[in-house]
Amino acid sequence: MQDWQEHLIIAPILLPLITAALLLLYDERRRVLKAAISIAATFVLFVVAIMLVNMANTPDDRVLPYLLGNWPAPYAIVLVLDRFSAMMVLLTSILGLAALCFALARWHKAGSHFHTLFQLLLMGLNGAFLTGDLFNLFVFFEVLLAASYGLVLHGSGATRVKAGLHYIAVNLAASSLFLIGVSMIYGVTGTLNMADLAQRIPNVPADDLMFLQAGGAILGTAFLVKAGAWPLNFWLPTTYTAAAAPVAALFAIMSKVGIYVLLRLSLLFFGELTPRTTGFGDAGLFYIGLATITFGLIGVLASQALGRIAGYSVLVSSGTLLAAIGTGNVAVTGSALFYMISSTLTIAAFFLLIELVERGQDAAANVLAVTIEAYGDEEEEEEEEVGTVLPATLAILGACFAVSAILLIGLPPFSGFVAKISLLSALFNPAGMGTDAPISAASWAYVTLIILSGVSALIAMSRSGIRTFWASMEGNVPRVLIIELVPVAGLLFLCLALTIQAAPVMRYLDATAQALHRPHNYIDHVLDAKRSAGFEPAVASTPAAKGDAQ
Repeated sequence: MQDWQEHLIIAPILLPLITAALLLLYDERRRVLKAAISIAATFVLFVVAIMLVNMANTPDDRVLPYLLGNWPAPYAIVLVLDRFSAMMVLLTSILGLAALCFALARWHKAGSHFHTLFQLLLMGLNGAFLTGDLFNLFVFFEVLLAASYGLVLHGSGATRVKAGLHYIAVNLAASSLFLIGVSMIYGVTGTLNMADLAQRIPNVPADDLMFLQAGGAILGTAFLVKAGAWPLNFWLPTTYTAAAAPVAALFAIMSKVGIYVLLRLSLLFFGELTPRTTGFGDAGLFYIGLATITFGLIGVLASQALGRIAGYSVLVSSGTLLAAIGTGNVAVTGSALFYMISSTLTIAAFFLLIELVERGQDAAANVLAVTIEAYGDEEEEEEEEVGTVLPATLAILGACFAVSAILLIGLPPFSGFVAKISLLSALFNPAGMGTDAPISAASWAYVTLIILSGVSALIAMSRSGIRTFWASMEGNVPRVLIIELVPVAGLLFLCLALTIQAAPVMRYLDATAQALHRPHNYIDHVLDAKRSAGFEPAVASTPAAKGDAQ
């Protein structure tokens, strides 16, 4: 690896941060310039993310630490790139690019500082995925939450403000729990570096074990709130439904931040090096996941509005992933990561599509006037021989809706089917293919809920599709820009590409899961990271300090 490539690890944080600061220099009336800067920076972020995935995807499970200030771990502020973090940064950049393109049609003009808040949210997400210590995880959590507070209120409206205030209150409480849990863990171990914590936790004295467990439980609760786990998730469907479409699409990955941290820390702190009794609790996560799936599928069935269906689909996705973490099985973890990518892309595309579909049903839903159409609303011919002429816009939206439904249900030929089949295969073969290991009752319950979640999506999407595209043919045809259709079609195409390239993607994700279940490689690489030659960290100018530095 060349020297300049090492510095790419910090680019997903610095790039949106610098872009956000630059955008503040321009008045809101210069929207075209601000939009151009924002979209260019997000595209560069996407390119950098692809390069980071290539850097992390090596046969030797490479873990690349980046020592800020050139201090050695565990004293340095460390960023860590591995397969898992690189994958999440790439997924974030994809959703960011799609959501921002969609927003350029109208939503970026519906309030102040949209692009600045958007870039800060990207910075917080990327920082949370790349950080190697708990304190900076808290810092990046606060950055992404602060930006999301502004974005969830973007566009104003009584419904949005009410949902946004509930969202802010819940997440402020979760942040407080996060800080309390981190403080308790630091009080017991004396460090916040993740790799260093993984080494020190097994050696915690028995008298302090209770405080460590309490800190872990409080910390886990904060992450469960962010993941949308039942019963801490009542705020999520309402908030995601009320948010502007591009904001809700990017929020699809925010719930995965909680999943990412739970999976990362559970296996790093309480995996092969530590007795499982001191962790977040596999059995607890498994049954919380099952309860979340149950709550989500009931919500999907009960929802009449498309936005509510999408919101509860987020809960079904989170519950499936939490239960997968709770199994503690490497094969299930790899399949769950594939499911995470597929469901996140699908739900993000669905949130964008919902606005386009509902625009034709309710003209009042339009916040700003749109005069340029992607496809003309051609008048029907007076002589109608058979049926009714279907406008091109409605046909394209109907096709995108059908693909979204297939993905949410988990039917072939799209990636939702591959993800669910892979999960079921891993659950039915807990000891690997070709073995006769018995299947537990808990696994059967998990399989049943996965199937039922697909059935609930089938019923809800069929009902909504009939009402939207069949029963309401006399309604107004929505006016849609090409720049709004392209992100939706692009995200759905990526789901098809996941199916076509399922083999190499699954190899990458299986290697990611195996590395997560063998945390010693992560620990060794971070703690043995070498400082950059020719650069010394800044120290105090006193003689004693100079002697220590030498």
